[in-house]
Amino acid sequence: MTISNKKEAFFLFIGDIFFFFLSLWVAIFLRGGNSLSLIVLRNYILPFSILFVLWVLTFYIAGLYDKHTLILKSRLPSVIFNSQVVNSIVAVVFFYLFPVFGITPKTILFLYLIISFVTIVLWRTYGGRALVKAERQPALLIGSGIEMRELFDRVNNNENYNIYFVSSVDVDSIGGMNIQEDIVTQVYAEDIKFIVIDFSNTKIAPLVPHLYNLIFSKVRFMDSHKVYEDVFDRIPLSLINESWFLENISVSPKFTYDVLKRVMDIVLSSFLGLCSLLIYPFVYVAIKMDDHGKIFIYQDRIGQNNQLVRIMKFRTMSVDDGGEGDINRSKKVTRVGAWLRISRVDELPQLWNVLRGDVSLIGPRPELPNLVKLYEKEISFYNVRHLIKPGLSGWAQLYQKEVPKFGTDYSQTKEKLSYDLFYIKNRSFLLDLKIATKTIRIMLSRSGV
Repeated sequence: MTISNKKEAFFLFIGDIFFFFLSLWVAIFLRGGNSLSLIVLRNYILPFSILFVLWVLTFYIAGLYDKHTLILKSRLPSVIFNSQVVNSIVAVVFFYLFPVFGITPKTILFLYLIISFVTIVLWRTYGGRALVKAERQPALLIGSGIEMRELFDRVNNNENYNIYFVSSVDVDSIGGMNIQEDIVTQVYAEDIKFIVIDFSNTKIAPLVPHLYNLIFSKVRFMDSHKVYEDVFDRIPLSLINESWFLENISVSPKFTYDVLKRVMDIVLSSFLGLCSLLIYPFVYVAIKMDDHGKIFIYQDRIGQNNQLVRIMKFRTMSVDDGGEGDINRSKKVTRVGAWLRISRVDELPQLWNVLRGDVSLIGPRPELPNLVKLYEKEISFYNVRHLIKPGLSGWAQLYQKEVPKFGTDYSQTKEKLSYDLFYIKNRSFLLDLKIATKTIRIMLSRSGV
């Protein structure tokens, strides 16, 4: 059992498929009336089943199967509407490209999109929420530091987690406590089912003999590190030490994953790079008309194993400051450069860096050498992020709300490192695909960081 409902995405998927087919049946019924028959249904089931697979993929890219999707109740209609617009385009292209099915369901498709929009919104807003919601179990949190307070607040303020913290125990003040009365008695009085505890904290030693007997009362113990990681999708930096890295971080070759990742890099960067060439002339003209300056800039970044890699980007600033990031940097961004940044077009030349193997499509973003020197001195374990190849997009780019943009920002960089470590620890081909699809969504919505 985990803090988040692992079955949530499965139930949402099954519900979506059910309402896809239900909406299709209703659309066919409204269009055909009394002429509805099994033969008519059979003609539509196969092509629409193929479309449903593509539409589920659209929903996935739109984030509708993300963890805690149900929290976004107010945003669901707009997200589903945008997804259905994309699905409409996919459907039109599909039926024109594959006339073998012998149908052009203009009216039915129109009716279906309206009906499915209504049913999916109702399902996701009310039915899905009721179906996946489980009874919350009382829990106790034992630990210390800011991460403990963050975890306490996040879980208790979010009904989608299947536990809530009755209270918390700060191990820094455990010396003045009556453990039996203040903790064990409370566990029985509050009928606590889970205890989330920082096992790596040496100060919990006095608690262990008292907590041991609770396992016979069916109280379940959970490592606060793993719970924090599950809730926040990042590694709690203040809770880790060298032993954690020895246990969780490995850079030994993963043959299957490494091959699949490199194949994905080559195929996608080649395809996207060639397609992006169509945009180059327009960017060239825009930059030249704006300030008559050069088209590309080249910057050194820190790559895998601290090796320097030179990346290429479209120029967006009137003066290339080499990444120093002074306070007037925003004033140096050209008019065309501002648009290139918002649209992410300035990043397109880096696809050739991916093809060369300097960077990957997915991985921690490569940092400037001068900033790396500063961060390695001030942030513990910062150099670990250089154990793997950097990427154009990464876990931190998807989930970190505030990122260090100009100059040195130790606080935001620490948070960024916590996301990078999460990726390094959990990296897999499926995780890379997830990051890639979410990156597409962010780029299309222009809401990325």
